[in-house]
Amino acid sequence: MAAFNAAVGHVYNPSTKKGGTLRFASTGDWDSLDPADTYYGFSWDFIRLYGRSLTMFAPKPGADGLKLVPDLAESLGVPSDGGKTWTYKIRKGVKFEDGSAITSKDVKYAVERSLDKDTFVNGPTYFNDFLDLQGYTSPYKDSDPNKLGLKAIDTPDDQTIVFHLKSAFGGFDYFAMLPSTIPVPAAKDTGTKYKEHVVSSGPYMFQTNNLGKNFTMVRNPNWDAASDPNRAALPDKIEVALNTNADDVDNRLLANDLDVAVEGTGVQAATQGKILSNPDQKKNADSASLARLWFSVINADVAPLDNIHCRKAIEYAVDHEGYQRAYGGPVGGGDIATNLLPPQIPGAQKIDLYNFGSKPNGDVDSAKQELQQCGQPNGFETNVSYRAERPKEKATAESMQQALQRVGIKLNLKAFPQGDYAKLYAGKPDYAKNNKLGIIIYGWGADWPDGFGFLQQIVDSRVIRAAGGNTNLGIKLPAVDQLIDKALTTTDASARNPIWGEIDKTVMENAEALPGVWAKVLLYRPTTLTNVYVNDGLGGFYDYAWMGVK
Repeated sequence: MAAFNAAVGHVYNPSTKKGGTLRFASTGDWDSLDPADTYYGFSWDFIRLYGRSLTMFAPKPGADGLKLVPDLAESLGVPSDGGKTWTYKIRKGVKFEDGSAITSKDVKYAVERSLDKDTFVNGPTYFNDFLDLQGYTSPYKDSDPNKLGLKAIDTPDDQTIVFHLKSAFGGFDYFAMLPSTIPVPAAKDTGTKYKEHVVSSGPYMFQTNNLGKNFTMVRNPNWDAASDPNRAALPDKIEVALNTNADDVDNRLLANDLDVAVEGTGVQAATQGKILSNPDQKKNADSASLARLWFSVINADVAPLDNIHCRKAIEYAVDHEGYQRAYGGPVGGGDIATNLLPPQIPGAQKIDLYNFGSKPNGDVDSAKQELQQCGQPNGFETNVSYRAERPKEKATAESMQQALQRVGIKLNLKAFPQGDYAKLYAGKPDYAKNNKLGIIIYGWGADWPDGFGFLQQIVDSRVIRAAGGNTNLGIKLPAVDQLIDKALTTTDASARNPIWGEIDKTVMENAEALPGVWAKVLLYRPTTLTNVYVNDGLGGFYDYAWMGVK
């Protein structure tokens, strides 16, 4: 029965009926459809329709979805050598869309190519950071005449794959969940062009792909449901429209002319008000609480923000209720964040160094005192960047502009395309510095729900690459790097988790991040959908691998 939050903790409208077309739309473009080159949370959810990684989050609602289960692998990883070596067995009988067998070598090759951050700038760097690479950088630059490839991965037979790490890491099954382990046949690899036709190992394969416009997927005839307990594969066809106006997406959802807004960021603020005030529409909506933070980086590479007091002036001056309103208020936006770690992440502690809670509209007096200390008593001028296709980020920038103006800080708004935001603009250090992107608006969901899975890729300075494609947009604190290393060598979770809170506090003390909102989103499920539920392991998205249509 339709009811508000019916898909939170439960499966709404369960069904085993196959057929029909599932229609998605995105307000922007994908970063990439290539499993080596993608990092958006919605992409990691959607990619499971055409790719199978070694492990995945259980396809279940609520807390059950936080559990990792084997996917392409027969079981979770088997550790040895004190957690420095991890072994997996590939399921028997799995095939690519052309009918060729998927082997351990295809998984190894997929990880090898994902290491090439000159070619694939968007994907995470966990394998780069933790595998014992011994200088290996890319299969495209492999000078070994025998082409034995990366020595950190062994494939003693077609079913077995063994990973060797530089140091022990007890959570390696989370790495095995990454799209980087989705198999790629080397003979079909076309480098940067592979995103035009990714060879499917999942239930759907690409029928058409008009980059930047739309793509369609149809059933993969060589996918075997018997080898895949994790996907329902109900629709016959999947259609995805890209670069669609955000208001049009909302209107089409309400009119049952569209099934899913793929980004999972919720309806726009105006639509939210409309839904919540209309009982007939509210019963088709879900308020999902996410392990996600809408935040901004205060870029210490851009003068005068290289002075901590100038950064602190911004922390104090921002209107935090304005930040919250930009994302849709308490129901569809979330709670005002006082620090980085969302409350549901183990180790999170509430830290409020800049009076966000007691002065939610900003602390103008404290901001002016900080401006005096940084030698800019009359304020200064800088730029704020946001993703052009995201009205909530534009509204955030406008709120900041008005709030900072009260203390003499002039903000110029700079919009950039979502698909290249990390690759060419905000996530490219030289571009951000040379174009004076002093405040970079961003959002981050946990790669998986623990302190490492949330914080490492946004605060560890060692993951920043000059080539761009970064998710750490400028936080470079040696004390933070040292604490991360301490956490990684702490095997007891009860001792390790508080270290993540300490890292959070260190970033806040240095005023290099401006927390905005611990996210909730108001998702809308048209009456066309079946098998709808929020998957907590996927960060609070609807689970796209299980959905069907009436």
